Amino acid sequence: MNEDALSVTRTLTGKSKIAGVFGYPVDHSRSPRLHGFWLAQHGIDGAYVPFATHPRDLPRAIRALPSLGFRGGNVTLPHKEPALGLVDEVTRVAQRIGAVNTLVVREDGAILGDNTDGFGFLAHLQASQPGWQPDAGPAVLLGAGGAARAIVVALLEAGVPEVLIANRTQRRAEELAEALDTALGGELAGRVKVVTWHHREAALEGAGLLVNSTQLGQAGQPPLDMALDALSPGATVYDIVYVPLETPLLAAARARGNAVVDGLGMLLHQARPGFAAWFGVEPQVTPALRDFVLKDIP
Repeated sequence: MNEDALSVTRTLTGKSKIAGVFGYPVDHSRSPRLHGFWLAQHGIDGAYVPFATHPRDLPRAIRALPSLGFRGGNVTLPHKEPALGLVDEVTRVAQRIGAVNTLVVREDGAILGDNTDGFGFLAHLQASQPGWQPDAGPAVLLGAGGAARAIVVALLEAGVPEVLIANRTQRRAEELAEALDTALGGELAGRVKVVTWHHREAALEGAGLLVNSTQLGQAGQPPLDMALDALSPGATVYDIVYVPLETPLLAAARARGNAVVDGLGMLLHQARPGFAAWFGVEPQVTPALRDFVLKDIP
């Protein structure tokens, strides 16, 4: 599908299925463009709209979804953690991550909170590098923010034996590890370890996966200073930054022969479950979708 076809005005009807995204600010969100592509591709009578929602208004905004006839929506920064306490039910994965990014309004009006960030991360990893094996070795994760928590849960549930977290502020990494240890419990408990930022490069020895979940290396941010000498040639390197699409980390990993995964696919794949729930179609991440979303990225 080309962009001209997508630009054709679609007329909504009284039966239109509506979803949206709550953020503050929300003008940076690529979700309306992404979901708009799928809506046009599948000829769906529906819309996906952005809402700049101040944090003080979030409870009223979310609780209004059923009465306004919305099928659901997304929540983005800074609303992901507060939204956890504003829904009627949360999925197990959202509870483990401690945040919600997807809302689904059930037929009885109850609101389900889910988190698809980890799904998007893992789906893109498996699609980009189908030969990647979770049990290939520990994963080294740089960063301890919200994305990091979703990534750790996804990796451990997929069968990665251990996740080593390195963050510039070590206490934040320790707090994340402690919170995950409590949230995961059972056989997954104790499999998240913290290494100092100073020892992040040494931690690469024996790792099967390196993930950058920080903003380092993103356009307008400081560079990520990371030597890859200790990393096995068979390991995979994943950078969730997608501006630029190939970060210096990915370029360095590719040059030494490591498999690499860019950050755009995580954004695209995390949207799939929500779209399916709201609009009744299982969408696919395709090269045409990637190209369409990339045109919106400076």
